[in-house]
Amino acid sequence: MFREEIKVLDCTIRDGGLINNYHFTDDLVKATYRAACDSGVDIVELGKKLAESDEYTREKYGRWNFCDDDDLNRVIDAHDSEHRPLIAVMYDVGRADIDALQPREHSPFDMVRTASYVADIDKGLDLCKRSKDQGYLTTINIMACSAVPHADLIEALQQVNETKEVDYLYLVDSYGAFYSEQVTSFLKLYREHAPDKALGFHAHNNQQLAFSNTQQAIIDGVNLLDATINGIGRGAGNCNLELLLNFLKNPKFDVAPIYKAIQEQFVPLREEIEWGFNDIYGISGHLNQHPREAMKFRKDKENMDNCYDFLNKSLKLDG
Repeated sequence: MFREEIKVLDCTIRDGGLINNYHFTDDLVKATYRAACDSGVDIVELGKKLAESDEYTREKYGRWNFCDDDDLNRVIDAHDSEHRPLIAVMYDVGRADIDALQPREHSPFDMVRTASYVADIDKGLDLCKRSKDQGYLTTINIMACSAVPHADLIEALQQVNETKEVDYLYLVDSYGAFYSEQVTSFLKLYREHAPDKALGFHAHNNQQLAFSNTQQAIIDGVNLLDATINGIGRGAGNCNLELLLNFLKNPKFDVAPIYKAIQEQFVPLREEIEWGFNDIYGISGHLNQHPREAMKFRKDKENMDNCYDFLNKSLKLDG
């Protein structure tokens, strides 16, 4: 048994790029896209669409922070497949290259996802409107919803519901702080105050719950699900794409190409960068904290596993 309405979005490059400033090799990005095509994934997100400036340069922040059309086409054209997933890019409020956005028919990508904190929801929705005006599918991904007052979140959700240009509203567990009952509770809140919007879910793995929380979102009726190859992503990472495809049991998905990419690309990549659960990230998730302090702590090679010290430091930050 499977639910045909469920769609899977592979955000391997976009979320994984937060670890290494998007300095992925062309071979890895092409392998990721090829695996998405051959596995039957519905959407693949190949990075962010930042506006380049003196501060944000390709040399420093990597080409997949900017997703130039030429770079996207080079990846897409490298693999001829019967199945072509939709291509997505992400906007960050305040740093989006919106003025360079071409109409969808002249672009290599199909979907624009906008990441916005509640305090910036007006700006985020404006980006959605401008993207929809150019013909793109749109999402609004509300960040850090677990760390804002419910009254503020409700007001933001109501604004989203009134914005016709938003195709999907995302519940994002930014800090990996959710348990299954919180997934259910937040989704109920989202549906109550944004009943006209289709929902998506994006999990982080700080407490080793990204996969199970994604399962809970499925149980609660969400039909657009984010995951990454081998769980790669900022800090503790994300829901593992290979586990999710196995779980969904939809014959349109073939998980073998994902395992091929893991073996050939992501296992060697672990020698260069770190992602996945450890107790430092577990503490930050439990305390509903942004992972920046945990990531900073992990860079101290001599003390990176001193979880007791990190707990005490984190409690002082909370206090």
